[in-house]
Amino acid sequence: MHIQDIFGRYATTFSFEFFPPKTQEAANGLYATIAQLEGLKPAFVSVTYGAGGSTRQLTHDLVVRIKTTTNIATVPHLTCVKHNEEEVRQILHHYAMHGIGNVLALRGDPPREAGGGEYDRSKDAFRYAADLVRFIRKFNESGVHPDRRGFGIGVAGFAEGHPATPNRLAEMDYLKAKVDAGADYICTQLFFDNRDFFDFRERCELAGIRVPILAGIMPVSSLSGMKRMADLAAGARFPAALLRAVARCGDDPQAVQRVGIHWATEQCRDLLDHQVRGIHFYTLNRSDATRKIYESLGLKDSLAANVTGKK
Repeated sequence: MHIQDIFGRYATTFSFEFFPPKTQEAANGLYATIAQLEGLKPAFVSVTYGAGGSTRQLTHDLVVRIKTTTNIATVPHLTCVKHNEEEVRQILHHYAMHGIGNVLALRGDPPREAGGGEYDRSKDAFRYAADLVRFIRKFNESGVHPDRRGFGIGVAGFAEGHPATPNRLAEMDYLKAKVDAGADYICTQLFFDNRDFFDFRERCELAGIRVPILAGIMPVSSLSGMKRMADLAAGARFPAALLRAVARCGDDPQAVQRVGIHWATEQCRDLLDHQVRGIHFYTLNRSDATRKIYESLGLKDSLAANVTGKK
């Protein structure tokens, strides 16, 4: 299903993100998670791409398997790093032939062997996500995709600010360039203070950005997980109130999980009260936290009314 149809169908979208498993055991666990979350009727799920395309084939396989074994719309990530135009064209053709309706176009992280920020992006055919978005739009015009509109395109946004762009005015210019290039929606990186998201959303409006903006939510699950989150998000900000609540848990991992789920639940409640267009859950390939958030918010019993035109 094309993302425009998804936004036309759902008053508020709820979606999940998975990453490709690297072992058969992990794959079995992930498919069990997907089966559990399918009952929550997500608007779509997304599948990540490793740094430098390191999980390229795994991503392709997982995307096609979800598409063929479930009724969930699937959105694969596609990055600029270590890709030439022909490789991207082949990937898009592969997805089109399997009926994949959307992609998330990202600049992408440098490959790990490059030592983080030392990777020379000038060797890539697409240096910026806006370039990749334009290429996908051009591919759409070829008529290869069975949907005459081609792929729906998502891009990333950063409620706390892009880690590589401390100039917030320039950051908004870059985001608008991605939208002007043809992006259909924005999905934010994870954040823990809704004030950051509301400010980001308002600045998008001031910049003339009119596409739907989805809020990225990830529940804290452990102290070590918090550190990994900060690394993955290149510096996520943890509010003092959250840190204080986690510190009170001491060495009790279950207590930390309860705090994380409660915090994320209250974030979602506040976002819904402020008419967020969608919430995207970073699941870490697990279902427990997401299902508990749904239950706390009463979403399991109200999803039918979430479909536009139904009460």
